[in-house]
Amino acid sequence: MTDKLFNDDDDANTPLTAEEREQLIPSYITMRHELNEAEQINIRQALRWVMSRKRDILDQDFMNQLHKRMFGDVWRWAGQYRTTPRNIGVDAYRIPMDLRQLIDDTRYWVEHGTYPPDEIAVRFSHRLVAIHPFPNGNGRFSRMVGDMLAVQLGCTPFTWGSVGLVNASETRAAYVAALKVADSHDIGPLLLFARSSLDSQHVTPHGPSDQ
Repeated sequence: MTDKLFNDDDDANTPLTAEEREQLIPSYITMRHELNEAEQINIRQALRWVMSRKRDILDQDFMNQLHKRMFGDVWRWAGQYRTTPRNIGVDAYRIPMDLRQLIDDTRYWVEHGTYPPDEIAVRFSHRLVAIHPFPNGNGRFSRMVGDMLAVQLGCTPFTWGSVGLVNASETRAAYVAALKVADSHDIGPLLLFARSSLDSQHVTPHGPSDQ
């Protein structure tokens, strides 16, 4: 696989190991825009699968299956937890236990009304991307799951800046900045960003090629 695929990597990306890069499935992909397009097609298919019937979102097996549905036509490691360190996320050995704790915490928030529904979904999405369970795709995955939880709690899907972030560096930077503030226990900017819009058009949160 050519390194041209990864020339645009930056601090918002999760760098893949050489072994993980070799697990790209489509042999025709040699450029980043081709990878983005293939992943977007796969993600749209996953969204149709998600919407085909009611799902138990707060379930570890479902989340693994969803990630595989989102990226499984493009990457062989889709749906499998990472086993190597990253520039973001918990130690790899902690991933299963931290996900279980997140699910338990979120179920408690929902049951006891600890936060408003929007905030529950955003807090869940933030902690999920902070864990960074998979080799890649964690940002897009966490936003899709955040949308699903928001809808389950009676809200509309989030706008996440209203653009797919494929070529929207400013919006992408705002998202990453809000994540970093949330890491410091201030969820406010991320909550505002999740409902923000640069225009009136709603776009699903699965476009940012950030992870």
